[in-house]
Amino acid sequence: MGNKVPGIVTAERGLRLTRPVALVGMMGSGKTAVGTALAVRLRVPFRDTDEEMVTAARMTIPEIFERDGEAFFRRRETEVLQRLLAAGPGILSTGGGAFLRAENREAISRLGVSVWLRADGELLWNRVRHKTTRPLLMTGDPKATLFALLEDRTPAYAEADLNVETDPHVSIAGMTDRVIVTLERAGVLA
Repeated sequence: MGNKVPGIVTAERGLRLTRPVALVGMMGSGKTAVGTALAVRLRVPFRDTDEEMVTAARMTIPEIFERDGEAFFRRRETEVLQRLLAAGPGILSTGGGAFLRAENREAISRLGVSVWLRADGELLWNRVRHKTTRPLLMTGDPKATLFALLEDRTPAYAEADLNVETDPHVSIAGMTDRVIVTLERAGVLA
């Protein structure tokens, strides 16, 4: 299947992904939803660092944080990220904190391309406020924590190769179109 709208790139038009695309950004920015749709449209694998961590550890992300701490989690996340990047072209959804580490940004730049799904704090809050799977938001004031994380992380996210503005009025398919057009303009689709 796929979108046959003129100007929108799909695998049917013969364009293919030339290297891994790592979606970066805050929790709730759409990395998993848009990434999954993007992988389907481009007919490439979808890989998720958080899912890989859960599978390898046989426990949830909050359980890993509680048992081993954030520093341990981030070290393992780097290992998983490097392995997934080495797997070749595909769409990679990274954890919200993965792109903060310089070694992760360097690995993504060397082996692939980073795309920041940029979203404002209110949109992020509306998407994550009812989730209980976000260990960094398990605070007395999760909204303030989210906004502080966004402020702290924005400089690192701004180092992404490409960025696409997330819009609450645009569907997942529409956001996928935006990412595909951005990738095509950057020469990541050939």
